Amino acid sequence: MEQLSSEQNQPTEQPISSKRGGLFKNMKFTTRRSLEALVFLACFLGFFWFLASRMTLPHMLNTVMQTAYRLLIETVLFLMAICVLTGAIGKMLVEFGVVRLLENILRPLMKPLYNLPGVAALGAVMTFLSDNPAIIGLSKDKNFNQYFRKYQLVSLTNFGTAFGMGLVVIAFMAAKGFFHGAMIGLVGAVVGSIVSTRLMQRATLKAYPEMDMPVSSGGDEQQISFKSEGSVLMRTLNAVLDGGKNGVDIGLAIIPGVLVISTLVMMCTFGPADAAVGYAGVAYEGVPIIPKLAGKIDFVFDWLFGFKAPELIAFPITALGAVGAALGLVPRFMEAGILDQNAIAVFTAMGMCWSGYLSTHTAMLDSLGYRKLIGKAIGAHTIGGLCAGLAAHWLYLLVHLIIGA
Repeated sequence: MEQLSSEQNQPTEQPISSKRGGLFKNMKFTTRRSLEALVFLACFLGFFWFLASRMTLPHMLNTVMQTAYRLLIETVLFLMAICVLTGAIGKMLVEFGVVRLLENILRPLMKPLYNLPGVAALGAVMTFLSDNPAIIGLSKDKNFNQYFRKYQLVSLTNFGTAFGMGLVVIAFMAAKGFFHGAMIGLVGAVVGSIVSTRLMQRATLKAYPEMDMPVSSGGDEQQISFKSEGSVLMRTLNAVLDGGKNGVDIGLAIIPGVLVISTLVMMCTFGPADAAVGYAGVAYEGVPIIPKLAGKIDFVFDWLFGFKAPELIAFPITALGAVGAALGLVPRFMEAGILDQNAIAVFTAMGMCWSGYLSTHTAMLDSLGYRKLIGKAIGAHTIGGLCAGLAAHWLYLLVHLIIGA
């Protein structure tokens, strides 16, 4: 018995072939990671070497710091103030039943426009008042998703994203004196949302026909409550404070995108502050890579979006990752004198419709349990955003023609 127990306690030796296989896999993984690190390092150093070789290293570093600081003080705090105000207004609209009223008004449009049940209107209103992830909380609610078929439920990712931060974007543009263009852009965003949602549904059904079935009723039941208690004064104060707090959270969340993404995009969009003097290491300087590349096909952007300056293409490019960062470009475009109502209409449409979908679609679909549909959702939303900008531009020309006539 002692001999048997001692033999059982001895470690079992793995076959030599198994050891070699595991060692080979580890070496292969290490090699791939090392290669990835080298490629990243080469691209990272190459990019900043390119900027430094034209701006000089001290000027480049000073421009990075100065641009980030100016964006924080002049743009981020302004955006945060708007987020706090719109957050408070949005919460009051929920508290006093305006959201429910809007849902009832928009409900008849959902089926013919989006092929979605009427309750989807609630998702559009909630994301418009807040941000993209608001649609996820609704889509996981049993009382909400029971009206959907599976392929319709996953298309809510595209549908909700198309309206994300809509109130913030429109309020920002209006505050800069472009209310007319922002309203036209809102209509363009609606067009883009229809295209994106419909394409997503079609692609999903084509690849997975079995998803044409009602959503399962399993899961925890969570009520979407709009009930209110207390006096009108207390309800107002609570709504303002809670909504304002949510606005602060959104304002804090956009800081990294604005400071990092907008700084890099600006340094690839604008040249020296004074062309006669050259680089001085001040804010908003850079090497105009994006305009030079866009300038080679500027006739395309002129026809599609009515952009008269190649620098303007930087806004939709930035909106792919974060619409808050894209808004940080607007004041600089105004200083350069290259903005007009048409550009604002296109910016509003594409900014609302895309609203950083490259950074949110993956997490949103993963939380719904449909990671396999991420590629289809991104593809559909890319087309939807382009259609939003195209619709906003041609709608602006139509309105301008009618008003001018």
